[in-house]
Amino acid sequence: MLSLVASYLVLERRPPKGHDIRSSQRSLFIGGVLLLWLATDWPLGLLGASYLASAHMAQFLIYTMVVAPLLLLGTPEWMARRLVSRFRLHRLVGRCSRPVTAGLLFNGVLILTHSPWTVDNLRVNQFGSFAMDALWLLGGLVVWIPIVSPIAEHKMTSYPGRMAYLFLALAVVPAVPGGFLTFATFPLYATYELAPRVHGLGATTDQQLAGLVMKLGGIPVVWGTIVVLMYRWSEISRAEGEASRAPRTALLGTGGHDQPSTEPDQ
Repeated sequence: MLSLVASYLVLERRPPKGHDIRSSQRSLFIGGVLLLWLATDWPLGLLGASYLASAHMAQFLIYTMVVAPLLLLGTPEWMARRLVSRFRLHRLVGRCSRPVTAGLLFNGVLILTHSPWTVDNLRVNQFGSFAMDALWLLGGLVVWIPIVSPIAEHKMTSYPGRMAYLFLALAVVPAVPGGFLTFATFPLYATYELAPRVHGLGATTDQQLAGLVMKLGGIPVVWGTIVVLMYRWSEISRAEGEASRAPRTALLGTGGHDQPSTEPDQ
């Protein structure tokens, strides 16, 4: 976490001419790193890795729904372009930024990392848990690129398209495995079934709680973002309408004053 913040602070001191970094962007990035730390470290990290499926699911939501968009929003465009160029990721990032590709990759990561086989084989050691955390963070970054990418050409331009993409990629598909976990009547994960109980919470109840977290936890973020997009879309449409009406009003006003009179009394 410290290396992420240190690298960011070093890069921001060497902006290209005519560019600078806003304090709000710095705050968003550092806030995202702090939340990543809280979700990874004790106690949530330990509970999610070894004891509770619900804590495991809470980590997933924090990584993908909060940390990933904050990191993207906190990265200025010139810094993102410099990193993409340095690591030669132009084609890869361009392909992953396509809405269909981004949605499929994210939901593929979601299903893969919540399957019983993957959880029971990765959560048994620290390296496996780290790999799962890294997959979650990468999946979150990919799915949010079409919405809040710092690079302009990677973002979707259509507001209705953005809202539909958010609803399908982050609300509809995750509800399917979430519902399966919620209504399952037996534990699916041996890792959490055999772990010592925390505050007497049973394995099946904990798993059902994890399903509810997956189904409902992302609703405030998804629908809050959709509301913001709707508001911006309405403001842009209103401004465009006023801009289109202004020349007509001016033309009609000018025509009314300049029209020659043919009345003999005048």
